[in-house]
Amino acid sequence: MPVSERDGIPIWRKRTPRQALLTWLAWIAGLVILVICFRFISGQTLWFFVTDAPQQAADLVDRMFPPRWEYANRLWGALWDTINIATLGTLMALVISVPVAFLAARNTTPHPIVRGAALFVIVFSRSVNSLIWALLLVSIIGPGVLAGILAIGLRSIGFCSKLLFEAIEETDPRPMEALESTGASGAQVTSYGIVPQVMPAFAGISVYRWDINIRESTVVGLVGAGGIGLQLDASINSLAWDQVSVIFALIVVLVIGSEWVSAKIREAIR
Repeated sequence: MPVSERDGIPIWRKRTPRQALLTWLAWIAGLVILVICFRFISGQTLWFFVTDAPQQAADLVDRMFPPRWEYANRLWGALWDTINIATLGTLMALVISVPVAFLAARNTTPHPIVRGAALFVIVFSRSVNSLIWALLLVSIIGPGVLAGILAIGLRSIGFCSKLLFEAIEETDPRPMEALESTGASGAQVTSYGIVPQVMPAFAGISVYRWDINIRESTVVGLVGAGGIGLQLDASINSLAWDQVSVIFALIVVLVIGSEWVSAKIREAIR
């Protein structure tokens, strides 16, 4: 906070008059932008549907109950496909993420150009949502579980690589220096100096990403990439809302189960 003096006694102020003026101008500018955005959104919105939304939502919920529980017997295969999409997609991402992370980390990359290329792969993967990956892959290789696995894997590469290369850069350099002083090769320094330090982080990243992918694998089926999302899309299109409620219930159980499994694994690796 700036300091001014009055009769030789320092006076602490939160802001100078200039800073206070700039703060007020920023608030006014933000308010003007908010009003402009609201007017734009209001002009593009059909308020009749907005005001009617509570009634429509109540009608939809009424159609969803009671759930058609016998329909669950037809969903176990799709639920198993969803788990496989998440698991295999995560494994695919981890296999690719390890070399990408080592190439992206400052202390392990062989060259700045290589590091730049690895960082580009990470940013590109994280920039494209798994649903977009699924749309592209379904149009290329056709609908099915394979498209879902590839979509989840391609999306997860950037996430896993980013967290892993940050863990590599934060490793303690002293074990590597000790190994190098004994004449150890680069591969030996990496194997015995870096890998043991990043293994806990790698395990935590793997479990965390698998937990996220369980959720995302329920969505990719909406565009034809397999899993329970495919059944959800079919039920919505046929207006079978009593089946939709059953699918929602199974998705909730699946997500809770994945949370429990990931929590137990994280406790075991601590």
